[in-house]
Amino acid sequence: MNIQLAAVCDFAADYQGKLSMQGAFDTLCAQTFPVIHPQCSIAVRVVFQGDDAGQHEFVIRCIDPDGKECLPPMPVQLEVIFPSSFIPFVSRNIVCNLQRLKFDRQGVYRWLVQHQDETLASIPLRVTLFDETRSATGPAG
Repeated sequence: MNIQLAAVCDFAADYQGKLSMQGAFDTLCAQTFPVIHPQCSIAVRVVFQGDDAGQHEFVIRCIDPDGKECLPPMPVQLEVIFPSSFIPFVSRNIVCNLQRLKFDRQGVYRWLVQHQDETLASIPLRVTLFDETRSATGPAG
């Protein structure tokens, strides 16, 4: 198996095997802490080879700047079936829609995509204090 894509975004959905996502980002700016982010999604696309057929359990975890888990883990079950021996690979999407995420302080948070206790992807999310002196055209924060 291979992680083809893993991102934090404004919105994601799986439409009949197609991953639709909008507004990928890696930085949140806040004027004060704690801050609550109203909504975002974790979008992951996994490609499986023939020997990966069967049930797979993934876990998505959020890790705070101190390396501690800051949200309950999100388990995801995927069944991988190859309908024909002529199909060389299949892909599956994982979408976790999150609402009202609370960040107590600034720092780099990480979303980990894990399978059988192995981390397959680490998605960084920088949460920072808004700085009005920076250019509005540059990177957020």
